[in-house]
Amino acid sequence: MGMSTDAILAYGYDLGGGDGWKINGLGEYGELPTLDWYDPESDEDFEEAIERRLLAQIANFTETDWRVDGYRARKNAAEAQLGVKLVSHCSSEYPMWVLAAHSTTAWRGSPHLFDPAELGTVPPDWDDKLRAALAALGVTPTQERPQWVLCSDWG
Repeated sequence: MGMSTDAILAYGYDLGGGDGWKINGLGEYGELPTLDWYDPESDEDFEEAIERRLLAQIANFTETDWRVDGYRARKNAAEAQLGVKLVSHCSSEYPMWVLAAHSTTAWRGSPHLFDPAELGTVPPDWDDKLRAALAALGVTPTQERPQWVLCSDWG
């Protein structure tokens, strides 16, 4: 069993990760600023905390009991309402993240074809959704505006 390497093309903000955050207001040692929705000492990981925060703040979805009838359908509808997602890259042991309005992955051995001209045509609501997500999270990336981010994932 080997490791795969995949290419990911995402439109959004590169937030970095534990090996180097790309968010303004970092602490003296490069740690995340204090966020009222995330406790780095808890068992909840960064990705789960962001999902929970965005679902609550943007889609008004705060359910946590997946055993309740219809939970999955309601959560799927809330996720669709967000219009953004957190895309993990780098590796599973040292994840880094892109807050993305769109992403596509070329899995190892399965190239993804696209027309480069399409990269210049970004739906206007993508930027709006990304701004709303950043406001809900209370973070400001070091990146000035959303852009296409090409990254890789090994795992």
